[in-house]
Amino acid sequence: MISIIRSLAVQLLELIGPGPAGDASDDPLAELFADGPSEPPSDPVLKRLFPDAYSDPEGTPQAQEAEEQRAYSAEFRRYTENDLRAGKRENALAVVRTLDALNAESAGEGGAVLKLSTEESQQWLSALNDLRLAIGSRLEITDEDDTDLLYRLPDEDSRKPMVMAYLWLGGLQETLVATLMP
Repeated sequence: MISIIRSLAVQLLELIGPGPAGDASDDPLAELFADGPSEPPSDPVLKRLFPDAYSDPEGTPQAQEAEEQRAYSAEFRRYTENDLRAGKRENALAVVRTLDALNAESAGEGGAVLKLSTEESQQWLSALNDLRLAIGSRLEITDEDDTDLLYRLPDEDSRKPMVMAYLWLGGLQETLVATLMP
């Protein structure tokens, strides 16, 4: 189980990509003032992880309104996406680091017990959510009805392993939330 979560977190890190200047900037202030991208990503998973800030949920807006929404979204994305990516990277890295430490501690033992601080739990919840969004995007899940269809997939369906991971990660999220409840 550890290797599955770790592998998914590493894949998420690869998808999100490095930070500005590969996170190796000599000037930490330069990162604060670095402009992010203004265009939405082309990859459907990245579109889901970094959606447009301004869009019309009610339907197709008029041409002028649509152009304004694109301009507002581009401006918002330019100033926020780098920070959003950094946060998602940090959360996924926290998962990888925690699992690596857990593997080191439990080497040769019969099992491992994951103990997380409140901050680590929040990072894990965010990372698990991002992983589910990524898998859900690849599976083209857009609403609860799509999830219901996944339960009925035949075992031969090539999507079945990803469906199982998607559902399993949801169970992990629920368990983690339950442990955080007073």
